[in-house]
Amino acid sequence: MSQTLTLDNIETLAVDCLTASGASPLQAAAVARSIREAEAEGTRGIGLGYLPWYCGHLRVGKIAGQALPMVNQSAPGSLLVDACDGFSHTAFEAGEAALVVAARSQGIAVMGITNAYACGVLGYFTSRLARQGLVALMFANASSTMAPWGGRRPFFGTNPWSMAAPRLGAPLVIDTSSSATAYVNLAQAARTGAPIPPHWALDAEGQPTTDAQAALAGSIAPAGGHKGSALALMVEVLAAGLTGAHFSHQASSLGDDLGGPPRLGQTLIAIEAGGHDFALRIESLLEDMAAEPGVRIPGDRRNTNRRRTEAEGVPVDDGLIAQLRALGGRF
Repeated sequence: MSQTLTLDNIETLAVDCLTASGASPLQAAAVARSIREAEAEGTRGIGLGYLPWYCGHLRVGKIAGQALPMVNQSAPGSLLVDACDGFSHTAFEAGEAALVVAARSQGIAVMGITNAYACGVLGYFTSRLARQGLVALMFANASSTMAPWGGRRPFFGTNPWSMAAPRLGAPLVIDTSSSATAYVNLAQAARTGAPIPPHWALDAEGQPTTDAQAALAGSIAPAGGHKGSALALMVEVLAAGLTGAHFSHQASSLGDDLGGPPRLGQTLIAIEAGGHDFALRIESLLEDMAAEPGVRIPGDRRNTNRRRTEAEGVPVDDGLIAQLRALGGRF
C-alpha cells in the first residue's frame, strides 16, 4: 500500500525529520529543497529514500546539524565555502548568489566547498545555475567505494560530475558518476536479495560479481574500465585537491555510523553563456541530435517525471512512511 504526497508535503516532511534529528532550520531547509527536487524527478534513492541516512548521520555526529557555512571570496572570480561539517546544500546556498554575480561580471567563476557531507544529485546544483543563464560544471568526491582500474580495494568514491546548460524551457542537465553504479543501488539489491549486473561491481578478490552482498564486501567497478578510473582521479583533484577537503580514501564512510564527519569537497564552475541566443543554439543542437528515432536527450525522463509529479503527486509506500514518521515526520 502507498500514500500520495504533494511536493509541498514532501518538503515539509523532510524538514520535520531533519530538525527532529538535530539539524538547524537553515540546514534542514536547504536539504529539504533538494529532496523535493529529487522526488519530483523520480530519483527516490537520493530523495525520501536517503532521508533516513541523513537523519542517522545527524544523530551520530557525521553531520554537524547546527553548522554555519563560512564564505571567503579570495579573488573576483574565486570563492571557497567552508561547510564546517554541515550539509553541502547549505554551503552551496550560502555562496550561490556571489558565484552568479562573479560569473556574470568576470565571464567565469569557481566556487569550492570544503569540509562538507555528500551532496547527493549534482544536477540539482548545476541546474539551479543553468536556470540563471549560466553553463555550470560540478565535481564531487565521496568516501571510498570503488577500486582504481587494476585494483580490488576501494580507493575512490563514486566521484560524480555534472554539466548543465540553458536551453528553451528546462535546462540541459548531464549528471553521471565515475563508477558503474551508485552505492545506494548495491545496498538496495543487498537488502532485497536481487542480483546485480556483472559490470557493476567486484568481489573481495577483484572479480566481477552478480551478488550484491559480495559486492559490498568488495568494490564498485569504474564505469568503462580505465576511463572511469581516470575520471574518478580527475574529480578527486578538482573536488578535494582544489578545496583542501579529504580525498576519498581519507574520508569516513558514508555507509556506516563510524568515524565522524567525512569532510568531502565539491567544486562548481560557472560560465556566462551569452543569453537567449545561446539557449536557442543549444535547443537547435538537441533537436538535430534527437532527429534520429531512439535518441534520448539527457534529462528528458526526469522532466517528464516532474510534469507528472507536479500534477499527480508522489506515491510513497507505507513502509517508508512508517520509517519517516518514526524519525519525526508529520503526515
